[in-house]
Amino acid sequence: MIGSFRRRNCKCKKKRCTCGAKWYYRYDITNPATGKRKQKETGGFRTKEEAEEAAKRILVELQSGTYIEEKDVTFEQFSGEWLTGYKSIRKVKISTVRIRQHEIDKLMPYFGKLKLKDITRKQYQDALNDLHKKGYADNTIDGIHRTGRMIFKRAVELDVIKTDPTQYAVVPKVQTTVEELEQEKEIPKYLEKEELALFLKTAKEHGLERDYPIFLTLAYTGMRVGELCALKWNDIDFKEQTISISKTYYNPINNIKKYSLLTPKTKTSKRTIDIDRIVLDELEKHRAEQNKIRMRYRNTYHDKGFVFAQQDEENAGYPTYVKLILIRMARLLKLAGLNTNLTPHSFRHTHTSLLAEAGVSLEQIMQRLGHSDDKTTRNIYLHVTKPKKKEASQKFAELMRGI
Repeated sequence: MIGSFRRRNCKCKKKRCTCGAKWYYRYDITNPATGKRKQKETGGFRTKEEAEEAAKRILVELQSGTYIEEKDVTFEQFSGEWLTGYKSIRKVKISTVRIRQHEIDKLMPYFGKLKLKDITRKQYQDALNDLHKKGYADNTIDGIHRTGRMIFKRAVELDVIKTDPTQYAVVPKVQTTVEELEQEKEIPKYLEKEELALFLKTAKEHGLERDYPIFLTLAYTGMRVGELCALKWNDIDFKEQTISISKTYYNPINNIKKYSLLTPKTKTSKRTIDIDRIVLDELEKHRAEQNKIRMRYRNTYHDKGFVFAQQDEENAGYPTYVKLILIRMARLLKLAGLNTNLTPHSFRHTHTSLLAEAGVSLEQIMQRLGHSDDKTTRNIYLHVTKPKKKEASQKFAELMRGI
C-alpha cells in the first residue's frame, strides 16, 4: 500500500519548488517471517511525478509478490562476507583468494563505504573507465570486473539488492597500435641450442651451490620453476627414469619458512615425464651433498624431502624459492654474456623450441609441459617447424620435376 507523497525540507513552499528539495513517498510492507507490517520511505526524487512513477513500480512488486527489501549493507561489508564464503564453499587455492582480495581492493576506493543497493550501473562503469585511465592492463581490469560481477551476482541471489549494476558493464580496452599488432606474433625469447650449452657450462664451472643441478633440471624437463621448487625425492623414480610433477610452490612474500605447496596450475599440469640419465646422475651427486648438510644440521634440518633445499644453517632443508633462482640465473647469464632479460620460464620456451627442432609433435610437447593448450607454446612450435614445412614442400616439387 502506497502512502503519502511529500517534499522534505522545502523552504520556498511553492507548488513548483525552486529550492531543490527532494520528493519522498511512503509505503507499507509485511515482514514474511513475523507477518507484521512496517512502513518504509523512499526518496531523493526531483519531482512529484518521478516519485509517483517509482511508487507505481513498487506497488506492482508488492501486489505480484516480487518485492525485495534491499539491505543496508556496504560494499566493504558484503565483499568481505562474500570472500569468506568463496574460500570455504569453493575450496579454492590460497593464491586464488589472494588474487580476489587484490581485485576487491581495487574496487574499494570507488564503492567501499557505499551501500550496495545505492551503487548504480553508471558508477560501476565509471569505476572501470577510471581504472583504464590510470593505466591498468586490460587483463587486470578483466580480473577486477570478473570479481565485481561475482560479488554483485551473489548479492542479487541473496536478495540483498534487486539489480546487478555490473550486468551491462563493458571493460574498456586499450586501442592496439599498428606497431603493437606487428609485434604481437613476436616469439618469446629463448636460448638457442648453443646458448643453452654455454649457459649450462657456465653454471657448472662458475655456479654457486645447487646452481648446476637446478638449471640442468629446468632445461631438460621444461617444468615450471614453482614445480621445481616443490619437487621432492619421492617424485623421482631413478629406476624408471621419470619425474612425477604433482604440486607447485607458493610463497608470495619470499619468506623461506612460510611456504605453501599447492595443487598444479591446471589438471593437465599433473603429469609424469621421462628424464635423461645425465640429469639423474647429476641429481644423485646433488643428493649425496645434501645428505652431508642433513647430517650437519640433523637437529634443526627441515626434513620434508625437498630436492632443491636450502643449505644454510638457519634454513637448512626448506625448499629454495623462486626469487633466489631468478637472481642466480641473472648472475649466470651475465657471466656467460647472454641475454640478461631471460627468466627461469624461458627454459620452458627453450625446451619447446629444441623438442620441435628434434621432430617431437606439438601434442607430445604440450603433454610434457603440462599444457592443455597454450598460445605461446604453439607459436614457438610453428616458428621452429616452419623451415621444415618449407623443406617438405620443396622436396615434393623436386620429386614432381623429376617425372
